[in-house]
Amino acid sequence: MNRQDVIPSLVLSGYALGRIAAQEAGNDAPAAQWRVLNLLEQAGPKRVGELAAAARTTQPGMTRLIGHLERDGLVLRSPVAEDSRAIAVDITASGSRALAAWREEFRDTLAPRFASLGDDDWAALRRAAEILAAHTAIDSTGASE
Repeated sequence: MNRQDVIPSLVLSGYALGRIAAQEAGNDAPAAQWRVLNLLEQAGPKRVGELAAAARTTQPGMTRLIGHLERDGLVLRSPVAEDSRAIAVDITASGSRALAAWREEFRDTLAPRFASLGDDDWAALRRAAEILAAHTAIDSTGASE
């Protein structure tokens, strides 16, 4: 595989792994739910518009998703101190626990697919994960750095 094909391959493989894990685990929660909870856990409270932009969805769609997450006790909406018209969304302790459980569920579901890897392959995957994490870090505005 040549250099210019590596990143698209990683992205598509990541999507495939997420889809496979959700199907095999029987997890029917929308992927957008986990992306939003992850963003909030990493970057802190965000306005609905910021979340919509980060998730590449519409503000009404994000408002609906946030409503479901709030009803499930996974997020909390509160007024923004510097702008009384604005609402910020933050992850709750329950949301953090649900996100941790989701990560564990996906890890355990996918583990058999990687059971035959040797130490060198694990070292390569660990390094790839570190590189990807460094290049997809979320700054304080919710944008990727």
